[in-house]
Amino acid sequence: MVCPTEPKKSPTPPGSVQFLSDEQRRASMLQALAGWSGHHDLWIYAYGSLIWNPEFDYEERRLSVLRGHHRALCLWSRVNRGTPETPGLVFGLDRGGSCRGLTFRIRANNVPSTFEALWRREMSTGAYHPRWLRCDTEKGQVSALAFVIDRKNPGYVTGLAENQTLDIVRQASGRYGPCVDYVVQTHQALKAAGIEDQRLARLAQRLQEQLDNDRR
Repeated sequence: MVCPTEPKKSPTPPGSVQFLSDEQRRASMLQALAGWSGHHDLWIYAYGSLIWNPEFDYEERRLSVLRGHHRALCLWSRVNRGTPETPGLVFGLDRGGSCRGLTFRIRANNVPSTFEALWRREMSTGAYHPRWLRCDTEKGQVSALAFVIDRKNPGYVTGLAENQTLDIVRQASGRYGPCVDYVVQTHQALKAAGIEDQRLARLAQRLQEQLDNDRR
């Protein structure tokens, strides 16, 4: 008989990472831009690392609310914030609820280069569905590009208990550094922007407490 307090076993992450080819990635980008005239500015919605490290120039930034999706650590990371042996977790937009984030306005003449770089960064494995979604901002509603998690992707994970998530985040590190840094930086960036995410704030607090205990 299993004790009720015994932590659940983590789901088994995918055994390998499948990358999109350059042709597949470009086709995905062109599909997302199919309705664009080429003459008007476009918006990008940020909910994770794009908030604190967008890596593109923008003309305007607004606080935004996206309804119908929420921010979640729902994607295994075997390269950027983990390894095949010890995968980490990164954020995705999962269905249900709402999410407070930022929208960035990109000048029309910068859209091609910005989107090519964005697709290399966000769509290397095809784990997201690029979607144009309505975001409520302090200056009105805008349609912004958002990367929504593909629930059929083998990297998608759900149902993790908080303690499981903490263990995974603490142990993993990849080419961009420790997973814990990624989670804490996202929390700090949200807080600096005036965005409250109670679930992430609690997770970041527990991570910091564990790190402080490890240093003692």
